[in-house]
Amino acid sequence: MSAVRNDATSVEVSRNEPLRKHTSWRVGGPADLFYTPSTLESLRRILTELPAATPVHWLGLGSNLLVRDGGIRGAVIATSGLPRELDRLDEERVRASAGLACMLLAKRCVRWQLGPAAFFAGIPGTVGGALAMNAGAFGGETWTQVESVTTIDRNGEIRERSRADFEIGYRSVRGPADEWFLGATFRFEHDVVSSMDAIKALLAKRNATQPLGLPSCGSVFRNPPGDFAGRLIEQAGLKGHRHGGAMVSDKHANFIVNMGDATAADVEALIDEVRAAVERASGVRLALEVRVIGEPPDATTKGGR
Repeated sequence: MSAVRNDATSVEVSRNEPLRKHTSWRVGGPADLFYTPSTLESLRRILTELPAATPVHWLGLGSNLLVRDGGIRGAVIATSGLPRELDRLDEERVRASAGLACMLLAKRCVRWQLGPAAFFAGIPGTVGGALAMNAGAFGGETWTQVESVTTIDRNGEIRERSRADFEIGYRSVRGPADEWFLGATFRFEHDVVSSMDAIKALLAKRNATQPLGLPSCGSVFRNPPGDFAGRLIEQAGLKGHRHGGAMVSDKHANFIVNMGDATAADVEALIDEVRAAVERASGVRLALEVRVIGEPPDATTKGGR
């Protein structure tokens, strides 16, 4: 890895940055270019000055993401350096930036007695990531509370868009092509019984049922209609099943954990094995919730290590 100061964008650009350092699974090969803009203006300069043919990928906290061992050709833009802002606009609405952790959104809104907001504490990522996939936890979904969003496109143009501009589904969001979320306005309701106890109870439930002590991405598969992916995986006898350094959690079957020496190839192979076994056992073809991006390993990456 090498890092240089790019005067054209006024941000630090890392070359061949190992993405295992930036993903919750702790696997993944290098990114050709890795940007960490600290201001909206520097972000706009990155987007406008990158060649049009250069692919752009966005990275928040690195959850819900599997980067293959061969890494990513093109540019990765990490939102972690951007301002993490949350403002209360009126009695029912708040404005959150894309880089804000969902946990912080939950805690502040609960303090403001706005609900339902506590469920955001169960989303292990940022507001931007939650918007991109309609993330949910404990029965709540991100876009249920969205009133409008701010986006930026490849030309650096910023737009305000309403919820009506997007097609929202279970863990899916479709909207204008080549636009990315900068933030959102959320509408809640006044909740006089809202308290931090609600968040504590949800986190206690998560701690009791999920393998938080080992690197993972959160839920790997979407729940099929009327059922739960974890139940189907457990029913197929796959708890504890391993491929290399990756293992189906023996605590929650819809989690694949890195036992310490996993490669992305191990994780992806285990995903394929789980899907095939569940389909044989139940006839259900599980759909991925995690995003898989990047190139397979080659002779130079040696499995991303």
